[in-house]
Amino acid sequence: MKSLIIALLMLLGVGAKAQITKVSLQASGLTCSMCSKAVKNALEKVSFVENVQVDIKNQQYNLSFKESGKVDLDALNKAVQDAGFSVASLKATASLSPTKLQKDEHVTIGDQSFHFLNAGNQTTDGSITFSVVDKGYVTAKEFKKYSAMTKMPCIQTGRMAKCCSTGEAAKDARIYHVII
Repeated sequence: MKSLIIALLMLLGVGAKAQITKVSLQASGLTCSMCSKAVKNALEKVSFVENVQVDIKNQQYNLSFKESGKVDLDALNKAVQDAGFSVASLKATASLSPTKLQKDEHVTIGDQSFHFLNAGNQTTDGSITFSVVDKGYVTAKEFKKYSAMTKMPCIQTGRMAKCCSTGEAAKDARIYHVII
């Protein structure tokens, strides 16, 4: 009983203090410097983005966020798509209370839910970097591979009809599927 209470308190603490601190994303379909600039400009217009640094060597965009801003990964994806490109990969770094992650576990970061597909009793030290593997964040081939990692119903679209862990109905809940 004591361990159940401690685990519950840890989970509540994770949701209350967790926050995405930075994102690195790669866009696909870029053919020139004008393409890269269009993506950069689109990302800079997202309300919660503080700074966008372009890493030309690694062909990625490193984003930092305003302290008071609510980070929405789908808004970043939409900005890239509105610029005429697609996200090839998105890695997020979050600060959270030290916790032990399990495979197929949901963790709240900020006010968003993340389904860890491959965590296996990994303990975080207060920071974690993960990759989003939902449709629109990886190739179709990669999505197929990652969706085979779980039998939970929320993997198909990222929007779930039933909660993965409890089976309870959830309206327009967004769960990001991620790997470490």
